[in-house]
Amino acid sequence: MKKFFGEFKTFIMRGNVLDLAVGVIIGAAFQAIVTSLTSDIISPILGLFGGMNFDQYALTIGDVSIGYGKFLTAVINFIIMAFVIFLIVKLVNKIMAIGKKPEEPAEPTTKICPFCQSEISIKATKCPHCTSDIPAETETKE
Repeated sequence: MKKFFGEFKTFIMRGNVLDLAVGVIIGAAFQAIVTSLTSDIISPILGLFGGMNFDQYALTIGDVSIGYGKFLTAVINFIIMAFVIFLIVKLVNKIMAIGKKPEEPAEPTTKICPFCQSEISIKATKCPHCTSDIPAETETKE
């Protein structure tokens, strides 16, 4: 049982799990902000055009009430949240790219045999395919 808890502790303390937990907590708090924005600001503004709050739109069939206004509000919440998350990811990627140096092209490891056009090692002095002697000043493959 002690080994089980030790493995669980190792699992929990890994960076990915902690990052995920922080992301979920921040996401839940952010969801409350977006829901408030939609419910308290956007829906009433849209309700100005319809005469009432957007959340209050419902279709009543007999004893059943279908709240399509609440559904549309949820869709607007999702679109706003997805757009903001897209902007955040784009910003984070841009910030992460600032510190990185562009990769320098790797030194070539092969060259082309001038006689048979086969790809050979850059250190080769004789082509293994056509057995020709390779001059030292041959062009390297990029």
